[in-house]
Amino acid sequence: MALTWNLALKQFEGYLRLEKSLSGHSIEAYVRDVDKLRQYLEIRKLPARPEQVTSGIVRDFLAWLSELELTANSQARTLSGLRAFYKFLLIEDLAQQDPTDTVESPKLGRKLPDTLSYEEIERLLSAIDLSTNEGTRNRAMLEVLYSSGLRVSELVGLRLSNMYVDQGFVRVMGKGSKERLVPIGRDALKHVGLYLEGVRCHLEVQRGSEDIIFLNRRGGALSRVMVFNIIKDTAVKAGIDKVISPHTFRHSFATHLIEGGADLRAVQEMLGHESITTTEIYTHLDRDYLRQVITAFHPRS
Repeated sequence: MALTWNLALKQFEGYLRLEKSLSGHSIEAYVRDVDKLRQYLEIRKLPARPEQVTSGIVRDFLAWLSELELTANSQARTLSGLRAFYKFLLIEDLAQQDPTDTVESPKLGRKLPDTLSYEEIERLLSAIDLSTNEGTRNRAMLEVLYSSGLRVSELVGLRLSNMYVDQGFVRVMGKGSKERLVPIGRDALKHVGLYLEGVRCHLEVQRGSEDIIFLNRRGGALSRVMVFNIIKDTAVKAGIDKVISPHTFRHSFATHLIEGGADLRAVQEMLGHESITTTEIYTHLDRDYLRQVITAFHPRS
């Protein structure tokens, strides 16, 4: 009988529990890592069963995770899970070769933004002084960055007319003038509301910035450099000794969703990425489904 992914994952889970005596949390993490590969094969429409996966497929899979903003550390951990899975298949004579054997781990020294843990996100957000107008604005901006995984250019260009508060979505203008709808969490919506009602409405808005959400104290649009500096200063106040930038929030958004078990296609769509391997992978999903993914897997949904 052909080995299906569901059967292989079930047997792997039993092996980790009975033979390796791992904790439930560790077992869940291992199985989740292997299931990411299964999702990738499904999205690519590759009919490969577990024993048919090649080293080339594994390399393409890791490259795709990188495209989904998963950090080198997280990619390396996923590869470690795959190695454990194929070691199990070899032990049980369920596969004849290990496709991870010749695959190098992602270089951990790559200059990628550090990913913040959820606890660090909380510390950073809590370090903002909400008694000031700038603090109220900054808290709203960082909540939106982490809630929706926006690029800094998308954040500073965010428009009032593209906020759909009742539906819990924001319309984003991404690279190449491509628009996408992204869910936005309740915490982010709450702080955006506090900023709009308590700060922005009192500003004398400059001509041309009437529809821009986040403004400087002179009523003009914020620059990307200003957002970088705001994040840098806030990190210092929070005692976070990492080199972080607006993109760190985007990395953290994607990493926390994927590591929590979110569907890869949903994360791909929310980030506004097309696959690096083929545009056929890019799948438009139902907006209600994206909303459900955020609600189920985002720490600040």
